[in-house]
Amino acid sequence: MRVLGVDPGLTRCGLGVVDGTGGRTVRCVDVGVVRTPADAELATRLLLVAEAAERWLEEYRPEVVAIERVFSQHNVRTAMGTAQAGGVVALAAARRGITVAFHTPSEMKAAVTGSGQADKKQVTAMVTRLLGLDQRPSPADAADALGLAICHVWRGPMNNRMSEARRRSAELAKAHRAKLAKAQREARR
Repeated sequence: MRVLGVDPGLTRCGLGVVDGTGGRTVRCVDVGVVRTPADAELATRLLLVAEAAERWLEEYRPEVVAIERVFSQHNVRTAMGTAQAGGVVALAAARRGITVAFHTPSEMKAAVTGSGQADKKQVTAMVTRLLGLDQRPSPADAADALGLAICHVWRGPMNNRMSEARRRSAELAKAHRAKLAKAQREARR
């Protein structure tokens, strides 16, 4: 499975492509960071992120795009920009029919380091080790993007099975409720 991991941001948007198998083996294909000028208009910055995402999607043709889910940040303005950057990448993938998955930072940290509370240095060190890289990905946004891709390679199939099980369970429960309602109606006659 080939996964493009994205650590969204307006100033720096980390991108990392990882190939993985059903086991724990993962291989780095490429990693980079898209930077946008802080003094540029928001629309221009989002366009730069979208154009970079399009290039990566075209060049690497991932099966899945794994994006960090923005759920809480102290600075609302930063959170909005991060969410918008993630949104334009998700849109670019969706337009190509590529599956988009969102993972929380703690989910990625737990997958890569074993602790959802790991700091950026620990994530970078483990990503470097897991991928057998000669040097640490820098800045941390690049390491986080690779971490998101690794997280999805390892957890995505299980998450898909869990979603399918929940969907099937809901179908069975609905069918069971319908049978019960029918039996109750017939019993009242």
